[in-house]
Amino acid sequence: MLILGIESSCDETGVALVDASGTDTPRLLGHALHSQIEMHQAYGGVVPELASRDHIRRVLPLTDAVLAQAALPLSAVDAVAYTRGPGLAGALLVGSGVACALGFALGKPVIGVHHLEGHLLSPFLSADPPRFPFVALLVSGGHSQLMRVDGVGRYELLGETIDDAAGEAFDKSAKLLGLPYPGGPALARLAQQGDPLVYRFPRPLLHSGDLDFSFAGLKTAVLTQVKRLAHARPEGPATPHLADPLSAQQKADVAAGVQAAIVEVLVKKSMAAVRRTGLRRLVVAGGVGANALLREQLGAACAQAGVRVHYPELHLCTDNGAMIALAGGMRAQAGLAGDEDQGYRFDVLPRWPLADLAPVAGAV
Repeated sequence: MLILGIESSCDETGVALVDASGTDTPRLLGHALHSQIEMHQAYGGVVPELASRDHIRRVLPLTDAVLAQAALPLSAVDAVAYTRGPGLAGALLVGSGVACALGFALGKPVIGVHHLEGHLLSPFLSADPPRFPFVALLVSGGHSQLMRVDGVGRYELLGETIDDAAGEAFDKSAKLLGLPYPGGPALARLAQQGDPLVYRFPRPLLHSGDLDFSFAGLKTAVLTQVKRLAHARPEGPATPHLADPLSAQQKADVAAGVQAAIVEVLVKKSMAAVRRTGLRRLVVAGGVGANALLREQLGAACAQAGVRVHYPELHLCTDNGAMIALAGGMRAQAGLAGDEDQGYRFDVLPRWPLADLAPVAGAV
């Protein structure tokens, strides 16, 4: 079963072709991605209208590139999967409109995929795919969740953020330090030059006894520390911009402290979820899953506890079409693809709780 996947939920246009035939290990036959980072950097964040227009320009050339990589014609595609939500409404409409047009032209079904489910299942395309059941740490953009995963669509929520997510804590802290967009990766790079022990930031809910997250207080602590450092300089703040008065080493030390705090919370909560469920497999998915310190410390903790940990390949941690094609194929095989292809009518769901995917009573 060949699935063409289209991802356009935010600022990356991704197209991929995945062979999800039978019970064989899924194979990625072609993959192309265009990032809009350079376009949005001038604005310090994503501009939805610009994002939507750029998706329109990119999606068909990327589709041609993927088919060329796979050396297959468009007619070989058995189904088209697209990101139905959550995400930016205009951006989602581009991908869904193209997917339904292709499905109609080919006479093949289309499958609306939940963006977070794509991330959740993406490690099945890795060189070391997991097996059900497992605990999943999903850290993508504005989402930080721990879930028990017993199969496709069979998800039990164990804990989630009650305010800011880990990715938001990275991005907001980076902005306070005057780092360029996208802030999270920039902060992680700067942290390599810093000492995480110089400034110790709070680890919210670390000892709460539950599996929920909270990172809003960390952002406030970073703001307070940056202000304190700025006003401690002999000449005082040079400009209204908080980050300007800080030295390069101070910025690096703050970045290292922020990263250390976030990673410690993610690691300890993840291991608590593993102990609570009794499962011996942990899957980490989403953009923050590419963080080197998180991988290092989580790998060490899992090795000590005798737990297998699985990650998607680094190039599949960010938003991409491969995860959408894979999730569409796995849902189709599980009989959970839905009826989005009826009449090739489509809608998008900018706000779409992952809980709405649960097909069994009691699952979330």
